[in-house]
Amino acid sequence: MKRIFTILLLSCLGCLHLQAQTINDGFMMPKKTLCTGLLYTHDQWTKYWEGTLKRENGNIGTITTQSLMWMGTYGITDKLNVIAMLPYVKTKASMGTLHSMEGIQDITVALKYNFFSHKTEKFTLRFFGVGAFSTPLTDYTPDFLPLSLGLASTTGSARLTGYFALSKGWFINASGAYTLRSNVTLDRPSYYDDGKLYNTDEVKMPNVFDYSVSIGYRAHGLQAQLDFMRQNTLGGVDIRRQDMPFVSNRMNYTKGGALIMYYLPQPRGLAVRGAVSYTLDGRNVGQSTTLMGGLMYTFIFKKNETTSDVYEN
Repeated sequence: MKRIFTILLLSCLGCLHLQAQTINDGFMMPKKTLCTGLLYTHDQWTKYWEGTLKRENGNIGTITTQSLMWMGTYGITDKLNVIAMLPYVKTKASMGTLHSMEGIQDITVALKYNFFSHKTEKFTLRFFGVGAFSTPLTDYTPDFLPLSLGLASTTGSARLTGYFALSKGWFINASGAYTLRSNVTLDRPSYYDDGKLYNTDEVKMPNVFDYSVSIGYRAHGLQAQLDFMRQNTLGGVDIRRQDMPFVSNRMNYTKGGALIMYYLPQPRGLAVRGAVSYTLDGRNVGQSTTLMGGLMYTFIFKKNETTSDVYEN
């Protein structure tokens, strides 16, 4: 179930859609241009789905996850970007005896390639392929849900994104990815799952498919959009009645959200970003409200290029 507590990070996964030259959008940073900054995320829920049963749990109360994430996107060429993200996470429960946890979670590195682009006076059409890799940077335990920092699984994903924009600034973006997840190791010699006792510390993790659709407006340094996101875990079982979640549980969700990003007139290159999302439906996940805010700055190392050029990519 922790997947949903950290989807605000990325995911992924994934995780909250951090648009503007990131993994799942239709924008690119030009060659020799770096966009980097810090994003703060606050995620909170009280109700959650135990399988398909929506309930509350007085033993844990409200679960709050906060993260501060560094992210950066660099244009190797106009068609190839490298993206990196690294979050610091803190979790806590408002009731009960479970203690809070905090620390560095997983680093994500991705390559994003614009393999097709067609632009006319009326519209722009682009297609992108993305390969992403993530792995834990610290030895945190995944066996302390819902307060674990993450799932501690090394992942690799392949993503396809399509982007269509009118010349007046309106756009639609659609993206889908398949993610492979490695087995994880528990700090105990055996565990019980799916009605069976396993005498091993290794847990097989189900893979994940996710997709998203965004509709919005982008022009003159402003980006505003509405997002729809869906994740399906390809395997795993439900949380047992009155039990704690387990790292390999099925974790499905549908989320809706909105994002605004604006490049300030001064200083040139500085942008503010804010976003909100809400879990509309789920399975073995919390019905979370996620708020995000941060600052991004664009460094241009290429002569005769300005931030106005970045807006057009």
